[in-house]
Amino acid sequence: KQAISLSPGIRLLNQEKFETICSFIFSQNNNIPRIKGIIERFCENFGDEIESGIYAFPTVEQIAKLEVEDLSPIRAGFRAKYIIDAAQKWCDGTLNEEDLKNIEKLDDALAYLCRVKGIGLKVASCALLFGFERHDPFPIDVWMKRVLDKYFEKDFNPSTFGKYAGVAQQYLFDFERNND
Repeated sequence: KQAISLSPGIRLLNQEKFETICSFIFSQNNNIPRIKGIIERFCENFGDEIESGIYAFPTVEQIAKLEVEDLSPIRAGFRAKYIIDAAQKWCDGTLNEEDLKNIEKLDDALAYLCRVKGIGLKVASCALLFGFERHDPFPIDVWMKRVLDKYFEKDFNPSTFGKYAGVAQQYLFDFERNND
């Protein structure tokens, strides 16, 4: 209640679906400035120029044609092979928006995304929450581990928040970052 009262109006991102998957793959073991740099270089190197000096996020088809070595200029490291695997699975239909939209159980949707090399529970949770309009994933990173340890019983299960667990996660994250 306190977190909600201190941050009224928090909104969840609703990014383009495949771009969200890629963005959270890039986020693994990274800080925000480095993630932003990788995404900027990714767009500049592989996306279409929208206007002078401004580039779109590459299409999934553009990404699927790349080899790991092609991604060396963006300095994504080990994540490069994961981005290509995700794009190829999206293009060949192994991974697709319609399937994800029709999966009711959160655990099944998470497992579906985790079929991509390099996608674990945190990346899958973030992709579902911020790109696939699901409000039930509760991504747990270092910050959220601290929040859970600080404010909740040891055996607390975030699914207790129900179908809006992801919304609760955002309020708790914001509260811990900005009101300590």
